[in-house]
Amino acid sequence: MTLVRQAVNTSLRALTNTLCRVDDRQMAKIPARGPLLLVTNHVNFLEAPVIITRIQPRPLTGFVKVETWANPFIGALFSIWGGIPVHRGAADRQALRSGLQALEKGFILGVTPEGTRSGDGVLSKGHPGIVMLALKSGAPILPLAFHGGELFWDNLRRLRRTDFKIVVGEPFELIPNVSNASREVRNEILDEIMYQLAALLPAQYRGAYANLDSATSRYLVFSDPVRNNLALPADGR
Repeated sequence: MTLVRQAVNTSLRALTNTLCRVDDRQMAKIPARGPLLLVTNHVNFLEAPVIITRIQPRPLTGFVKVETWANPFIGALFSIWGGIPVHRGAADRQALRSGLQALEKGFILGVTPEGTRSGDGVLSKGHPGIVMLALKSGAPILPLAFHGGELFWDNLRRLRRTDFKIVVGEPFELIPNVSNASREVRNEILDEIMYQLAALLPAQYRGAYANLDSATSRYLVFSDPVRNNLALPADGR
C-alpha cells in the first residue's frame, strides 16, 4: 500500500500543480507526526488531492463521509489515503474511537468541523466533534486554512490555472481540567477553535466567524501567548 500511495500522491501532486498554482510553503510547519488534530475549512473536492498529497508521507488520517465509498474510484482513493468512514448526522462512536486510536498511534488526524463543503469558501458554523476529540485525546490542535480553490471550475472553463493558498497557523491546546465541560462550555470551546481557523483567512471568507473582535481564547493554551492566531496578521504568516 505504501508504494501505491506514493505513486498516487506523486501523480496527483503533478496534476494539481498543472491545474493550480499551489502556495504550499507553510506546509513545512506541520510536524513530522502526531498526535495532532489538524483543523481545516472544507470547500470542495480540490482540497483532498492538494492537501493530503502534500502532508503524506507523514502519518495522516481523517474523517470521510461513508457515502464516499459508494463511488468505487473515489472510495478506493480514500482507502489508499487511510480515511476513516463516518456517518454524518449522528454521533458515530466507532469513528470517534478510530480517530482516538489513530492519535494514540502518533497520527495526524484531519478534522473539518463544518462537516460539509461550503462551495464558496465562506466558513459556516462548526460542529462539536472536534471538541470531544480534543478533550478525550489531549492532542494539540493546529489550524490550517486555504482559499482560492472555490474558483477552480470557473477558471478551468476559461483555461486558467487556479491560485490555491494554504496558511498554517500556530498550534494550541485546551486548558487542563475541562474534560467534564458542560454543553455550553463545549460550544464556547468550539467557537474559540473556529475563530483560530477564521483568523487565518482573508476577511471575506470568515463567514460565521467574521467578527474576530468578539473571539475569546479563555480555554486555549499557546506555548507563547503572543503566537495566538488572533493576534497575528491574517493570510501572511
